[in-house]
Amino acid sequence: MTEPTRSSSGFWRGKRVLVTGHTGFKGSWLTLWLHRLGAKVTGISLPPCTTPNLFTLAGIEALCESHLEDIRDSAALTPLIKQVQPDLVFHLAAQPLVRASYRNPVETFATNIMGTTHVLDALRGLDSVRVAVMVTTDKVYRNNEWLWPYREDDALGGHDPYSASKAASELVIASYRDGFLATQGTAVASARAGNVIGGGDWSEDRLIPDAIRAWQSGRILEIRSPEAIRPWQHVLEPLAGYLTLAEKLWYQPALAGAYNFGPETNDVATVREVVEIARSVYGSGEVSYKDNIDGPHEAGLLALEVTKSCHTLGVKPRWLLSDAIKHTMKWYRDQHQGEEARARCEAQIAAYERLK
Repeated sequence: MTEPTRSSSGFWRGKRVLVTGHTGFKGSWLTLWLHRLGAKVTGISLPPCTTPNLFTLAGIEALCESHLEDIRDSAALTPLIKQVQPDLVFHLAAQPLVRASYRNPVETFATNIMGTTHVLDALRGLDSVRVAVMVTTDKVYRNNEWLWPYREDDALGGHDPYSASKAASELVIASYRDGFLATQGTAVASARAGNVIGGGDWSEDRLIPDAIRAWQSGRILEIRSPEAIRPWQHVLEPLAGYLTLAEKLWYQPALAGAYNFGPETNDVATVREVVEIARSVYGSGEVSYKDNIDGPHEAGLLALEVTKSCHTLGVKPRWLLSDAIKHTMKWYRDQHQGEEARARCEAQIAAYERLK
């Protein structure tokens, strides 16, 4: 088989693709992109958890076969996945928020560990599945808050329940990959992405959504950890990485394993820097910077080493952080002024694809 050089070659056309978490922020963008590429997408997820939400505004339900199910319910999940008979799987369904994990640790562990286990177990004996990309997070590493970026073979860990649950899910993924799925011809990889921004995210306790809510209502944006450093990136960056990873695994299953996706290490930034660029692009907005003294623990420094993704997959960031913030803020501004959400997403995907 000859491996195509890029997704636009037609690889995805007609492929049966399962996306868990398709009603979420990243899942909605991914479902839309796969639809554009010609895939036949089936989604499994809980209903959208915010109002507004991208899934509804962009009419994502019309682009896929949508099933509202809980991945914690293996009795409902397993027969549904076997009925779909997917060629490729993207697992994004999760409880994705650090501060929410402090409020609901049991739910977080149940969703992120056992939910992932249920998805993987449903793939056992399913001959149709060639590739499964299991999305975790940059926070799976035992974070010593040192200056060096984390590599895929660094120790896993987690202080907060969210990080710990995702680190544990990495062990589950590796176990199913090595113990079950590799022998049946299913290539399984975990994808660890940095902090994602982009239009259509209204999640609680996330920087850009918090800014949009505050500034559109005339309130002051309160920042709790202004000097915290994160590997920020536009949502299209990791999604492009997931698509490329899946396509590579289809032709080279020996590449199965863990992959980091994030910006170059010299393009990380503090929360304060991101806020100031966002405010400049938005054109207005007040900010109050505070120290997170009384809140739950959150890491102050985190960076990813992305050399493996770059050299093995050919994945490189296309938008600098300043570009990512500009595209994100423009999406919200245009949508707030009445432009259609799906049209805004389509335009940004098209602009991103032209940079190949």
